Amino acid sequence: MRGHPERGDRGVMSERTTYEIEIRGRASERALRPVADEFSIETTDAGNTRMIGLIRDPSHLNGILSHFTSLNIEVVRITPTSDQR
Repeated sequence: MRGHPERGDRGVMSERTTYEIEIRGRASERALRPVADEFSIETTDAGNTRMIGLIRDPSHLNGILSHFTSLNIEVVRITPTSDQR
């Protein structure tokens, strides 16, 4: 049994990591309110919303994903990046 969820690159998230999170469509102000101060937010060419920001730990990532799930927002992609903000 593992103590923490694994990152996409098979490493265990043990420190702050910059992530790119893409959600389907243009997100409303209500959907982005909890993350607006922590992430840079832009619209992709495909019309999705891309957020890039620092995730402190697994519980922080889970909290963001839980928020989107509660609003029935589809997460298209979650990717750790090499950009350590």
